[in-house]
Amino acid sequence: MLNSPDIFFTLFIFIIGLCFGSFLNVLVYRLPKNLSITRPSSRCPQCGKTLGALELIPVLGYLLLKGRCRDCKAGIGIRYPLVELLTGLLFGVTYIFYGLTLEFFIYITLLFLLFAITQIDLKHRIIPNSLVGIGLVIGLVFYLPHLLSFIVTVPGALVSERPVHEALGGMLLGGGIMLVIFLVSRGGMGAGDIKLMALIGLYVGLRGTAAVLMLGFFFGAITGVAFMVTGKLTRKDALPFAPFLSLAALIQVLWGDQIWDWYSSLL
Repeated sequence: MLNSPDIFFTLFIFIIGLCFGSFLNVLVYRLPKNLSITRPSSRCPQCGKTLGALELIPVLGYLLLKGRCRDCKAGIGIRYPLVELLTGLLFGVTYIFYGLTLEFFIYITLLFLLFAITQIDLKHRIIPNSLVGIGLVIGLVFYLPHLLSFIVTVPGALVSERPVHEALGGMLLGGGIMLVIFLVSRGGMGAGDIKLMALIGLYVGLRGTAAVLMLGFFFGAITGVAFMVTGKLTRKDALPFAPFLSLAALIQVLWGDQIWDWYSSLL
């Protein structure tokens, strides 16, 4: 549902997103290498010089330094400011759709994690258990006030629109279907995708899980066929599936209700 937020506060949310994008770059770089995400401080991968305050400013630092390290003049990949910019846009757009509500925090948590997981899966073909585990714990915390509301009075702003049983149902449905596919395909589907779909299901619920699965497999099939036609992929090659599930989850978060209403009108 689209809101009409104040443009200045939307810009503020966007800037917060840029900062989270900078942190996301750290996650994507360090987690696959089993490095600490807090130590040492960010530094140039070429000369090892610790980055200064100017270099750490999201996007702007890259532009001011013209994409080069201030000390050794080595080039800085365009991917870093691009990730920061996209994360900022992700925050801003999600805020426009949901405003400063609990749903905004629920969905931006999911989308942030999926953005990190997608990049890691594309480059390293792994889905970090740490990101999935953190996402599941945070998701359960989001739904805890709904459980408490049956016992004590809880402020409405802290109670999610989605009942906790539907969230848990989405987690079991998403993870369960992917587990069946994993067993039937005898490893053709990665075990990480099972955990990832359980994570997504917790955040989008039963109906959202069904939509994400359908869209994810559709995007995967279209891409696979296109790659085989162009000779970039054979039948024996596997595509990382996290990007397709993540894209499907993004569509579900932003336009899921509209898509479901359209689909229901066809029945």
